[in-house]
Amino acid sequence: MSTGHPIGIDFGGTGIKAAAVDLRAGNFASDREKIKTPRPATPAAVAEVFAELVGRFHISDSPIGVTVPGVVRHGVVHSAANIDPTWIGADADAIFSAALSREVHIVNDADAAGLAEVEFGAAKGQRGLIIVTTLGTGIGSALIHDGVLVPNSELGHLEIGGHDAESRAANSVREAEQLSWQAWAERLTTYYRAVERLFAPDLFVVGGGVSKQSDEFLPLLDIETPIVPAQLRNRAGIIGAALVASRQG
Repeated sequence: MSTGHPIGIDFGGTGIKAAAVDLRAGNFASDREKIKTPRPATPAAVAEVFAELVGRFHISDSPIGVTVPGVVRHGVVHSAANIDPTWIGADADAIFSAALSREVHIVNDADAAGLAEVEFGAAKGQRGLIIVTTLGTGIGSALIHDGVLVPNSELGHLEIGGHDAESRAANSVREAEQLSWQAWAERLTTYYRAVERLFAPDLFVVGGGVSKQSDEFLPLLDIETPIVPAQLRNRAGIIGAALVASRQG
């Protein structure tokens, strides 16, 4: 395997996935490896999993990018809505670089997916303001203007109608409340209209696992901005993380 390929690691609530990435092709350069997320998923426990995963690639000098479901500033994690609270205040760049004996850079998970979609996926070649949203347990978001990321947008936590937006419109809520596609689309319309008013984007890209069923709900949305499904699906986090590592390495 070429030592020129950076490695992307996607840290999720149930599994930690990794692959080497060919950034010329915008795709994996290796098979994807996966290990269950440890319990509790403290930074130290997760670092051990990262070391095991990276050891499977037999690459000693490639930079590594890691997605984290939280606000990230200069390598330090500042929120932990869906991960162990010991992450708050952790200098994850330093912890993982020490554990893996090479340069590691972390990035918010939605930001990573957004960068990948702009560079290689549904928003490739698009200019202006692109907003990528991931509909899953919550609502993640990434703002990219002319290829430049504005990090940690956290638009899933906009207050709309007195509610945290993702508490009404995340895909997990659709499943829990057994909403019809039409009923969910009405909530999504309310959400995306609010984002339109604030940012006037040129394009929305919708990711998350439910994007595979985009034909069921995207045509039902009543908004002005063009909106399209993500193309990279579950590869976006790994590819985006590798992209971040290559740019900072």
